[in-house]
Amino acid sequence: MSRRLLTYICIDTSGSMRGEPIEAVNTGLHALLASLRQNPYALESVYLTITTFDSKIKDVLPLTPLEQVVLPEIVCPESGATFLGAALEHIAHAVKRDRIMTSGEQKGDWRPILIILTDGKPTDLLAYSEAIPVIKSLGFGNIVACAAGPKADASYLRQLTDTVASLDTMDASAFAKFFQWVSAAVASSSVSVGAPTAGNDLPPPPPEINIVL
Repeated sequence: MSRRLLTYICIDTSGSMRGEPIEAVNTGLHALLASLRQNPYALESVYLTITTFDSKIKDVLPLTPLEQVVLPEIVCPESGATFLGAALEHIAHAVKRDRIMTSGEQKGDWRPILIILTDGKPTDLLAYSEAIPVIKSLGFGNIVACAAGPKADASYLRQLTDTVASLDTMDASAFAKFFQWVSAAVASSSVSVGAPTAGNDLPPPPPEINIVL
């Protein structure tokens, strides 16, 4: 088996994402998939998982090679909490289960990528604070978080990663810009694993995306 670039996408499906926001996210995910499939390095190495979180945590797309991905239609309940802490615990277990580590017999997978999108703040703050050091210990190559809309609290995401994007609106255009940037980030990582001379830095975001400092 060739070395894989495991990419975990974690999407908020709490009640406030219902309607246009989640429809826009679905559109953005299709654009992300189409863009990645145009990159030969991504096709060779990227494996995707999509996990949603509200009051429940669900793997709506289990770990799947990029070329075999069939995107599910992501839906939201009428109401629901934002259990981001529980989602991160779930992701941590998944990474420990999925990732093949380098050993004397084989080269392991590349450092994984984590992408988080939320329009609020964690409801389970204790679980969130406990999950942060666990996630940080797993050696992700990149963790990209998106605070979408006026009610999103980027300060909590900043505890997890320095790469926090802020979207002022939650329409299709805004999410499209974010997922285009995410696609470029994943593609950049896949190129760097396919061509060692390439850099690992994230590409600069478009003007519509504000990086929270």
